[in-house]
Amino acid sequence: MRPPLIGAHMSIAGGIHKAFERGESVGCRTLQVFLKNSNRWDSPPLTGEDRELFAAARARTGIGPVVAHDSYLINLASPDRALYEKSVRAFMEEMRRADFLGVPFLVLHPGAHLGKGERAGCARVAEALDRVLGEVGSPVVPLLENTAGQGSTLGRSFEELASILEGVGERERVGVCFDTAHAFAAGYDLRTENRYDAVMREFDRLIGVGRIRVFHVNDSKKELGSRVDRHADIGKGFLGLDPFRFLLNDRRFLAVPKILETPKGPDLAEDRLNLATLESLCRTR
Repeated sequence: MRPPLIGAHMSIAGGIHKAFERGESVGCRTLQVFLKNSNRWDSPPLTGEDRELFAAARARTGIGPVVAHDSYLINLASPDRALYEKSVRAFMEEMRRADFLGVPFLVLHPGAHLGKGERAGCARVAEALDRVLGEVGSPVVPLLENTAGQGSTLGRSFEELASILEGVGERERVGVCFDTAHAFAAGYDLRTENRYDAVMREFDRLIGVGRIRVFHVNDSKKELGSRVDRHADIGKGFLGLDPFRFLLNDRRFLAVPKILETPKGPDLAEDRLNLATLESLCRTR
């Protein structure tokens, strides 16, 4: 079996190209980055030099594909018209940034309906994606990420993700990022092989497993169905090791990037340990 396509989210401090150096230092084969400060609406535009340095670092390290994650401020489900419009414009800018750098995937949280209900929220997200895809004619694929379902956050259930996708005119241009910790916190039990298979069958029935273009591989600090989004090191949370063993050895997903978003310190020691753990699971099923 080929080496697993595993990596981690890496900081872009000091320049977006620096993510490759950090990823290489811990053994990433793929990685995820923010394209700008994730907690600010505005950021300086990317330059030609940024693109050249990014391309050179990618070529030198051989790490890829690179996945981008959008800003945490964006809420494409917002019922507030001003925030909704600001979010749509901001997501368009993120799509353009990804295209400028040659990043193929942009992960987004569906957003929060803020008390207006799931149906209305899903419709607003679908409308936003239609606008974005219509205006930004890039090959970048937006990936809806499933969520733990805290508060009024959308994407807790596969039905909600399916509802958003069904509302998008060019739905073939939109994929999914499947987060293991979020799925577990939302109530999808992956801890035995039979349950893992059942969850994936349900996802395939409602959405199609072929739409999964990226996995976020995170253990959960909270119990099944908690609807609380707290990531833990691989095998150190309530999920345990088995779900990651099932996933890493699932032939349908061998070529799908699997990216850590687990807690870490400045020396990235936790990433090294978690990647080594994931690697070891490929040989123990």
